[in-house]
Amino acid sequence: MGRSGWEVIAPNLFIFVVGTLVFVGIIVLIFILAERTSVKTQEWLRYGVFLGPALLLLVIGLLYPAIRTLILSFMDKNSQNFIGLENYIWAFTTPEIQIVLRNTIIWVFAVPIVSTIIGLAIAYMTDRMRRAAVIKSLIFMPMAISFVGASIIWRFVYTFEPNENKPDIGLLSAVWKSFGATPPNWLLETPLNTFLLIAVMIWIQTGFAMVVLAAAMKNIPDEVVEAAMLDGASQWNRFLRVTVPMIRSSIVVVVTTILIATLKVFDIVRTMTGGNFQTSVIANEMYTQAFRQLNYGTGSALAIILFIAIIPIIWYNIRQLRLERTER
Repeated sequence: MGRSGWEVIAPNLFIFVVGTLVFVGIIVLIFILAERTSVKTQEWLRYGVFLGPALLLLVIGLLYPAIRTLILSFMDKNSQNFIGLENYIWAFTTPEIQIVLRNTIIWVFAVPIVSTIIGLAIAYMTDRMRRAAVIKSLIFMPMAISFVGASIIWRFVYTFEPNENKPDIGLLSAVWKSFGATPPNWLLETPLNTFLLIAVMIWIQTGFAMVVLAAAMKNIPDEVVEAAMLDGASQWNRFLRVTVPMIRSSIVVVVTTILIATLKVFDIVRTMTGGNFQTSVIANEMYTQAFRQLNYGTGSALAIILFIAIIPIIWYNIRQLRLERTER
């Protein structure tokens, strides 16, 4: 006979209450003892109280899983036998995974560059425009939608109806038919489907790029722009020789931020195609290997590859920020 809900919840609730009381008691005890110690000891106790829980959570939630994933990447499917670099060799030699790596590279180059260019263009064109806030709000609105929600919206856009007797609800197919052409099955056509998925990510990230770059443009001194105008510089030259150099650090931040988000993209691919039809990327394949096929070795190897790919981007971003501070 099954247990009632309260019988299941009660032990966990008891553990939570006891743990909370113990934690609060330890904190109170530390403060009581702190009043009877030296100033230096009190300072270290403050560090322990405020930084200790954060460091503990960092170790439990980030450091330990990272080390565990690294170890599993050198193990076999059942995580019992050490097999060296076989999982990494598998990742770079298997044709299916090579397609995954190729798709990830396409995403990494296309999304940050296109999103930043479009966001920069919109930010520049609306910089001194009346009622620009309305336009910027509409463009930024996709950022308020989750990746899953955006994917569902765009699945309707890409819907293909093969039966001519049924109404075609796909917007893209309807536009295609209005020109008298027969639309393809958008999400099944390779490599077109990959670029259609990339378009969703660009649609979401363009608003972020626009907002950050528009804010950076507001910090450009009017005297610099007026001096360029007095020198006879055209609008295009002012944009290339004045605006872009002066917001270079913001452009770097936008590109690297979108780049990191793109490397980790999972929701769009999983929701729209499930990684089928040669559309999978590293994050999706990592999930598939580890949690669908229960091959923790290959899944961990893909996670480490993804982690290594992000490190140079973070390093470059930190380096640029330090250079900017030095220049100031």
